[in-house]
Amino acid sequence: MYRRAVLAGLSFVSVVLGQQVGTNTAEKHPAMPIEVCTAAGSCTKENTEVVLDANWRWTHITTGYTNCFDGDAWNATACPDGKTCASNCAIDGADYSKTYGITTPSAGALKLNFVTKNDNGANVGSRVYLMASDTKYRLFNLLNKEFTLDVDVSKLPCGLNGAVYFSEMDEDGGMARFPGNKAGAKYGTGYCDSQCPGDIKFINGEANSEGWSKGAGKFGTCCAEMDIWEANLDATAYTPHPCKVGEQTRCEGADCGNGDDRYTGMCDKDGCDFNSFRMGVKEFYGTGMTVDTSKPFTVVTQFITDDGTDTGTLKSIHRFYVQDGKVIPNSASSIEGVDAVNHISDDFCKQQKAAFGDNNYFATVGGMAAMSKQLEKMVLVLSVWDDHAVSMNWLDSHFPTNADVAKPGVLRGRCDPEAGEPKTVEAAHPDAYVIYSNIKLGAINSTFAGGQ
Repeated sequence: MYRRAVLAGLSFVSVVLGQQVGTNTAEKHPAMPIEVCTAAGSCTKENTEVVLDANWRWTHITTGYTNCFDGDAWNATACPDGKTCASNCAIDGADYSKTYGITTPSAGALKLNFVTKNDNGANVGSRVYLMASDTKYRLFNLLNKEFTLDVDVSKLPCGLNGAVYFSEMDEDGGMARFPGNKAGAKYGTGYCDSQCPGDIKFINGEANSEGWSKGAGKFGTCCAEMDIWEANLDATAYTPHPCKVGEQTRCEGADCGNGDDRYTGMCDKDGCDFNSFRMGVKEFYGTGMTVDTSKPFTVVTQFITDDGTDTGTLKSIHRFYVQDGKVIPNSASSIEGVDAVNHISDDFCKQQKAAFGDNNYFATVGGMAAMSKQLEKMVLVLSVWDDHAVSMNWLDSHFPTNADVAKPGVLRGRCDPEAGEPKTVEAAHPDAYVIYSNIKLGAINSTFAGGQ
């Protein structure tokens, strides 16, 4: 809900972004195959792979090793303006394991370490995208489908977020639309999400250097986002975030939705979340609970259309878990004023927003119908991160932190609000990690044993 406006704080200071292609380190994408399943129950393997987001990469002058961006300042000589900077700076390949702590412990599995010490100091957090080929992201149409994966959050404490979500990014990373971008999807360019993050160093093939201060520039990059899985040991939420725009779009000023403009911007930053703890069921998710986070489990998300076809309009989003051979339906709401349902729909969102006293910008932007159109061409994102803005309190503690915890909707989890402060969590839990595996996409009830 509040996260990706602060991702610049997650990468170590020498990691920077550019749009040309460097030659110092060869780019080799780690393999992460997925399966696509039919209604008949047969599944076919796809030889997909992952690519590191460009914002984490080293970028330097094309003719040498001088940084284009160092600490929190642009190289004034190489980057007098955004277009010139894009032409002067080269982005290089990545050593996924050594530098970023990104490994594939088994076929179809991806492990993301939280803190990785390396020759440049330490890398904190990471974000990768699923690739269909060496140069194109794998696009997903989620309508009338279910998306399934196994997760292991047993080593992911309060204040951290192992996030799996979809963003409406360009298949080629923006190369075709923006001539200044010569690196493309192969090097993880073209990111956007519903927070319209301003920390992305190059947007639309140009440096975001104008007005750069405290880790953000003048522009943001917006697109619809479907949060499948935002979680740690103690809390989880899944959340659709529709936008007024239908593709990755650069924003400026009020359109970015920052500060007082939160409910006038291009995207619904709050989204309509289903967090079991927030919805009143406090013993459903956690260590030793119904969904026991001390060991791996399967997460199933179903996108139900109004007519049961791939061309219908999104009606509701459902959640199941599978653990130890048992199918566990999502918990049902127990909040007064909200029907006892366990899925997201326009009615649920309307009732929830009213019960919590929240602005229903989800409906203003278009609700499930708007989200429906945007689910037709999504890129899969997998990440681990800590929160330099609000310490992940919106996910696993109480938020706003100065609000009365007796007010419905304020409590989101059991975590101490100070546990998620980046300095605290990075010092106390550098060995934290998350593992994602066994990703499947398919017809409803085709990807997991005991489909409902």
